[in-house]
Amino acid sequence: MVWHEWDISGGKLPVAVLFHGGAGSWRHWVRTIPVLMETYRVLAPDLPGLGESDFPPDGEDANAIATIVADGIGAIIGAKTTYDVVGFSFGGTMASCVGALRGDVVRSVTIIGSAGVGGQANLGSAVKLEKVRHLEGKERWETHRINLNRLMIADPAKIDDLSIVIQDWNTIRSRLRTPAISRSGAIIKAIDALTVPLNGMWGELDAPANPKGPERVAALKERKPTADIRVVPKTGHWAAYESPEWVNPVLLEMLARTRPAGA
Repeated sequence: MVWHEWDISGGKLPVAVLFHGGAGSWRHWVRTIPVLMETYRVLAPDLPGLGESDFPPDGEDANAIATIVADGIGAIIGAKTTYDVVGFSFGGTMASCVGALRGDVVRSVTIIGSAGVGGQANLGSAVKLEKVRHLEGKERWETHRINLNRLMIADPAKIDDLSIVIQDWNTIRSRLRTPAISRSGAIIKAIDALTVPLNGMWGELDAPANPKGPERVAALKERKPTADIRVVPKTGHWAAYESPEWVNPVLLEMLARTRPAGA
């Protein structure tokens, strides 16, 4: 695995680990890291089979992949060091599984825009995307723009050059079949097994979640009554990029509840 770390404290700040979405990389968090790193030591990997990380030995088993990820965290920060995990979309499955596997050191689990949390009836709708791998130049660029608007970012005005560059870089390096893992039921099994606080966010206009977005939130709240679940107004799937001015302070508020005393 390839890991990225931001630490302005020399290891004195509490640790927060960010897991990106499917067909993605650590770059999904590019608008969160600069804010989070002021109060946390931030780790953001390319998950196995995505970005620059190698393909895992078992590319179909969520817990097998999560074990690799959890072992990586322990190797970097120490096996007994506590940390919070935050996952976007497919990364929410990884965050939940790591939280269930390492409940002795994980302080909290936060999922953003994740599928599969309300059972099969609440998986959301399939989003039709255009193929880009065979395209070049302006046509490839504009096709990424179309796909981003359909899947990731609700407001076309917020699809800037950086988002397209990130989307293209991620797409080229995507090898893991993340939708199958996200819809396998692994996330809900992990959530049921969690012994730590659970937080969640979904964009009001999250295309993969809708039209069952409200049902998804209600189902998760029923399953975990103490969970803090928020809906990001007028925002699509990639909420941390489209609405960082809303997501970042809320995320910091959620994480503050489990921040170690004196940190």
